[in-house]
Amino acid sequence: MSDSQFTPRVFSGIQPSGGLTLGNYLGAMKRFVSMQNEEFETIYCMVDLHAITAKFLDPATLRHNTRELAAGFIASGISTEKSILINQSQVPEHAQLAWIFNCVARMGWMQRMTQFKDKAGKNAEASSLGLFAYPALMAADILIYHATHVPVGDDQKQHLELTRDIATKFNHDYGVDFFPITEPVIEGVATRVMSLRDGSKKMSKSDSSDASRINMTDDADTIAKKIRKAKTDPDALPSEAKGLDDRPEARNLVNIYAALADMTVDQVLADHGGAQFGTFKPALAELAVEKLAPISGEIARLMDDVTEIDKILAHGADQAREITAPILKKTYEIVGMVGS
Repeated sequence: MSDSQFTPRVFSGIQPSGGLTLGNYLGAMKRFVSMQNEEFETIYCMVDLHAITAKFLDPATLRHNTRELAAGFIASGISTEKSILINQSQVPEHAQLAWIFNCVARMGWMQRMTQFKDKAGKNAEASSLGLFAYPALMAADILIYHATHVPVGDDQKQHLELTRDIATKFNHDYGVDFFPITEPVIEGVATRVMSLRDGSKKMSKSDSSDASRINMTDDADTIAKKIRKAKTDPDALPSEAKGLDDRPEARNLVNIYAALADMTVDQVLADHGGAQFGTFKPALAELAVEKLAPISGEIARLMDDVTEIDKILAHGADQAREITAPILKKTYEIVGMVGS
């Protein structure tokens, strides 16, 4: 089948490593919500199999993180009427297709993956095989749905390129046109949200300072306080975007405002250019509380009784397997597995 014959379908996942931040929301979840209202079928995933590749996770912690991430998806506006919401381990076809892809991908491809080098560090020999091979599982996550589009940040582009390489090689080796060559979707003014304490560093849950980030579980007072204390510079806001060059903290706050308000940076600066941060920060704090406090409240409600979350994920797995089981069966037939 040609690419035009594939159902337009989006797949994306987030690792349940704990500590959802504003970066997760603006860089991923908010985009996921808008994409479910477009022309795509949308599938969103807690990639819990990926979460155990780098280090041992206490089982209770992994369960909590997975449910909290699911609560974050739901609270952000992911609709179970419009999207399929799953945790990866409940859909076994992900791991089954990953084995096929382990046999398609080449060692050289995996050795070039910069994230493995970053995470493994100098002691790569002590890393798990899963950490080395997980790009093949990531490819399987995407292609087990014949996903045509994946929203990705800059740090994931290399993995999507590998996914395309695996699909191309599989199709070539077996003389088929079975897996789509998935397209990246990279857009949005705040796909990379920076630290509130250092505009040159990405906002991260691992930063030792809680003031460096807005957690999606922060209440309204905490959100407002962190924005008021965010690092800035002494100059007024410029009237156009190029005036933010070499002003990383100012650029970060303007980007956050633009993303929360669904505006461009130029639109924000048209409204606030010339303002000092003593005026702009309260406006940003008010906007952030308006947009984010209801989400943190809904996360708290869902986590108070996780039964609802578990039912949603079980239903999502049933929906997902209606797509994945036939694709895996056909893959096995193509490869030559008896009984497929």
